[in-house]
This record gives sequence, structure tokens and C-alpha cells, in this order.
Amino acid sequence: MKSYIRVFLTLARNSFVRDMTFRANFIIDLVTWMAWMLMNLLFYILIFRYTPEIGVGTGWEKYPFFIFVATSLLVNSVVEMFFMMNMDELSELIRTGALDFALVKPIDTQFLVSLTKTDWSAMGNFFLGLFLLGYSLLKLGYAPQFWELALYPVYIVCGVAIYYSLMVAMAAASVWLGRNLTLMDFWFSVTMFSRYPMEIYQGRLGAPLRRGLTFVVPVLVAVNVPARLLVRSLSPQSFADWLLPIFTIFATLASLGIARWIFQRAITSYRSASS
Repeated sequence: MKSYIRVFLTLARNSFVRDMTFRANFIIDLVTWMAWMLMNLLFYILIFRYTPEIGVGTGWEKYPFFIFVATSLLVNSVVEMFFMMNMDELSELIRTGALDFALVKPIDTQFLVSLTKTDWSAMGNFFLGLFLLGYSLLKLGYAPQFWELALYPVYIVCGVAIYYSLMVAMAAASVWLGRNLTLMDFWFSVTMFSRYPMEIYQGRLGAPLRRGLTFVVPVLVAVNVPARLLVRSLSPQSFADWLLPIFTIFATLASLGIARWIFQRAITSYRSASS
């Protein structure tokens, strides 16, 4: 375990040095990430000028919803910082045969291809999420209890793990597809639904979508569960408020296990470009 931590720190340091070599590009990327999110926040602020909550009777009023947005920022920024760039490049490694160099390294291949590069410019949205979370809690006049402060980062990690598992499974499929140029498009299409509270998915179309994205591909729980932990912890609305966090732990472990199995099967099916 210590050797893996040292390798990760070395890779992260190398990425930071590489980013600092081109400081202007790093600053532009940092500002672009944050500007995009600030524009979304302005859009949400505009919406709350005309409605008291997102979805009738859902309880997601302005500042509780901003806690949800902050949680989404924290989860997505970690995924974008450590995994998105690497998973996007995995397809090219497979197509060109460059994956050979990772396979011969005396280290777990999935670990290496997942953390080769760190996108430090995504760090801006992480701190923006922390600021928005603190600001929203202050506006609500609510100080989280100790157990909430302890569990919140645990479920943030669960959300990151679920997103990571989905990315690994999609990226590893490049072994069978030959070239997967639509990974990011498909990724954003699936995770788009998790950027809003699950309570808004109702009716004939919304209810099946909510069940599918909760219990089949559990992307909805990645953000909803940690956000609900802070917003609804003192007055649970139903038994589901207690059941959903328990299910999230199992969903996280299952997602990681399935993603690992798919990756291993893909590596077994992989044939070097030089063979």
C-alpha cells in the first residue's frame, strides 16, 4: 500500500510540475472551469427568483438546493481532477498499443492508467464547492453535527467511486469497440440526471428513470445521498431516507467490483498493436 501511495504522489507531483511549466494555460483552464460553474449558479439564482423550490413539494428550496449543487461540485471536481483525463486517454492507449507499456510495469494496470495524470485546474471547482457549501449552511443557520461531518466525506468518496466505476467500465469497453470517441459524450449524458435532486423525477416517465438510475446504474445516489445527509438529517421524510444511505454503501462496493471485473476481462481480451 505504501508503494502505491508513493507512486500516486509521484504521478501527481509530475502533473503539477507539467502544469506549472505552462502557467498561462493552467490559469486559463482554472478560470474556465470556475466561470462555467458560476454561470450555472447565476442560472439557478435566476430560477429561484420565480419559484420557491425545485419541484413542487420536494423540499429543495434555494439554500438546500445550493447544498446539493455544492455537493455535486465536490464529487465532480474530484472525478475530473484525477480520473476523467486518464479514462478519456485509455481509448487511445488501446488503439495505438501504448497500453503495452502499462501492462509490463510492476504495478496494477488499472491503478496506473487511472492515475497517470492529475488535472490540477479542476481544483478550483472543489474550493468553490466548499465555499458554496459553507455559505449555504450559514444562510440556513445550521451547524452540522459531528456525525454528519464524519459521514459527509464518506459519502462524497462513495459518489466519486460510483462515478469512477462507470468511467472505467465505459473506457475499458474500447478493447472490444476498437475506438471509443464518444466516451465523454455518453458520460455527460448519463451523469446529467444526477445533477438534480431525485425527487423531481416523477410521473410515468420520471419514476422508471429514477428507479433505473438509482438501483441499476446508481448515479443518482452519488450526489443525492451526501446532500440529503445535511439537508434532511434532522427530520427524515420516510424510511427511504435511512435505507438509501445503506444501499449507497452496497452500490459503491458493487460498482467497484463490476468495474474491476470488466477491466480485467478487457485486459484479457486485449491484443497488442504490435502482435
